[in-house]
Amino acid sequence: MSTRAVLEVIALDAEDAVAAQAGGADRLELVTDMAADGLTPSPRTFTAIRAAVDIDLRVMLRPADGFAAGDVDRLVGVAAQLRAAGADQFVLGFLGAHGDVDLAAVERVAAELAGCRWTFHRAIDRAADRDALRKQLADLPGLDTYLTAGAATGVDEGLPTLLAEARRRGEPGYGQTLLVGGGLRLDHVPALRAAGIDAFHIGGAARPGGWDRPVSTPAVREWRRVLDEG
Repeated sequence: MSTRAVLEVIALDAEDAVAAQAGGADRLELVTDMAADGLTPSPRTFTAIRAAVDIDLRVMLRPADGFAAGDVDRLVGVAAQLRAAGADQFVLGFLGAHGDVDLAAVERVAAELAGCRWTFHRAIDRAADRDALRKQLADLPGLDTYLTAGAATGVDEGLPTLLAEARRRGEPGYGQTLLVGGGLRLDHVPALRAAGIDAFHIGGAARPGGWDRPVSTPAVREWRRVLDEG
């Protein structure tokens, strides 16, 4: 039996969210400030989007450009505010100065998210040792997904890594869903689907007019069509 692929779309506001759901998105990643590659949205933005759509929402927890956790106490407080607003799925990922996972920060924030599912985002693509990172995080409660392009530069360079990691599914540190995103194009899909990868993340690809334009329902619908055709 074929498995329907998950399509996650970046949304900045309720207009994006409605357009993405209309196009067939299964889930949204909620962010603000794409000039900084996506930071934490406000509880007000989350509430507006939650009222506009009924699909899953994963909320970014990222205080500033880069992959440092910054003020962890403040970050935990923001996570608590978002949970109080109704958020129950999140996206996060923190690295130390030398590209190692900031395990203390990740564990602290994950503790605040007890009972929630969450994604470790593309910080993995900047990690000094992605295999070591996966094994360090393997048993953290709630971690069910890695958002990755396989390389910092995007899927073009990272495709061999993505295919190799898909083959390791089920090994320690490789039990989470591989959500592919970052320079992802439709022509990458056949090889990824053939490897058993069934989760895809798009941002700019859902906005042919650029980031100053809203999500395009037809663009999302085309991704839905290609993914459903396998």
